[in-house]
Formats: sequence, structure tokens, C-alpha cells
Amino acid sequence: MPKKTREKSSKSAPKTIPGKAKTAKRAVAKTATNKSVKKTAAKRPAAKIPVAGKSVTKKAQTPASKAAPLLAEGQPAPAFSLPRDGGQTVSLASYAGRKLVIFFYPRADTPGCTLEAIAFSRLADDFAIAGTAILGVSADPVTKQDAFRDKHGLTVPLASDETLAMLKAYGVWGEKSLYGKVFMGIIRTTVLVDSTGRIAKVWRNVRVDGHADAVLAAARSA
Repeated sequence: MPKKTREKSSKSAPKTIPGKAKTAKRAVAKTATNKSVKKTAAKRPAAKIPVAGKSVTKKAQTPASKAAPLLAEGQPAPAFSLPRDGGQTVSLASYAGRKLVIFFYPRADTPGCTLEAIAFSRLADDFAIAGTAILGVSADPVTKQDAFRDKHGLTVPLASDETLAMLKAYGVWGEKSLYGKVFMGIIRTTVLVDSTGRIAKVWRNVRVDGHADAVLAAARSA
């Protein structure tokens, strides 16, 4: 290469000083970091600052549901009148002078409720000999009670309380929990009413296995 050309090339090439190169790299890295921080901050929603004279809106909180008052043994059974399967009506007065077992079940045609209704139907004659009638109650519509009865050959009457009035009066409508979810529903309960219309015994949070037999034993001795 000619001497003049080499001189020009050497003049045009920028001289790199080690210390300055490191400083430049640090400056570039800092600028990139600042840009990243700014972008992250832009994505975050700005905090709301209360303004004098204006109310700050908060998320509505659902108040904790209170369980219905529980029945006590010896107190009068709450009166009721409900539609039942077959298009008829049933009331507490319908059983005046007789003992009555009312089993409250969460939902028609579900496994536990089916086993319970079948067990009471199986023992219906034994309850009758003990001077005791049986009535199943849930919040299902009458049409569903009809289908439930027909599907499983149930022989006990099934009443429908869609208004929840009786369920609340008997203290069986309350807060339940399933798989971490809290909701309102029927707590499986059985009530034995004696021949004078008073509460003789209450079974709460019923376990279906052997339950109907235990109620029959109580009805016989009531």
C-alpha cells in the first residue's frame, strides 16, 4: 500500500482507549436498564390517590352468611304447607296426632340423597307400625320430585320448598363448603316430630349409611 494511503487510513481509524471503552459500555448498559424500568413502570396501573371531597370506590364485600336458627328439642315444630309430588299439598296439620319424620336432603337424584330416600322408603311400613309418617323435603321443583320418585320407586312423599321458607324455619338452610368454595344450601338434616307437634329429636349433618334405621329406633321409643 502506498505511504499516503496508509497515512490516511491510520488517521481515519478511531483510536480506542481501554478505559473509555469500558465507560461507554457501562453507559449503554445503564441506559438499557433505565428504559426497561420505564417500560415496566408504564405497564403497572397508576395508584389512585383519594381526592378531598370525593369518595374512593372499594370492591363490594359480601357479608358473611348467618346460619338459620337451630331447632331445639321440646319446642313446637314450625308450621308449613308445601306442594308435593303428584300435585298434592302437604302441611304439618296433615300429620296431627301422629309422629312425623322429616328428612331434608340437598338435591333430588344425587347419590347420597337417593340412598337416603330409598332407605326411608324401604322402612316405611316399619315406621307406620311405630305410628310415624315420613316426609322428604328439598328445594327441588315438584317436577323433579316426580321424576326422582318414579326413577327409584320411592314410596315416601317428597315436598318442594322452592321459596326456602320452611328450610329456614327448620334451620337447615345455611352455609356449606365444597372443594374450597363456600355457598348456601340445604344441610342434610332429619327431624322427628312427636304426636303433640313438638320436636323430639334432631339429627344434623347426617351421614346416610344406617341413618334411617337409627331414626326408626328413635321413633319407636318416642
